[in-house]
Amino acid sequence: QVQLVESGGGLVQPGGSLRLSCAASGSFFSIMTMGWFRQAPGQQRQLVAAIISGGSTNYADSVKGRFTISRDNAKNTVYLQMNSLKLEDTAVYYCNAAQVGSVYWGQGTQVTVSS
Repeated sequence: QVQLVESGGGLVQPGGSLRLSCAASGSFFSIMTMGWFRQAPGQQRQLVAAIISGGSTNYADSVKGRFTISRDNAKNTVYLQMNSLKLEDTAVYYCNAAQVGSVYWGQGTQVTVSS
């Protein structure tokens, strides 16, 4: 079983930055694919960014060039650096961990971009 705990959400003005963190329990973090998803009110949960065990990343088109996902396997932690935030980035952000046969979710952290 893997537990994921997100932190770092909050209220920020347009153009600002936030860094989300997701700390994972368990012994297999380094081989997991980690991702960040987000869900805005009335919308489906969508992939924002993902990073595989080898470090390769992929991003939703809407965040390319603004968001950066990274991982620290020694700390069992994945990060999402969000820069140049826009109003439309407002959502609950969820951490996700996946390995063969299993998917895990964090409880979510609210990010609100507002002037």
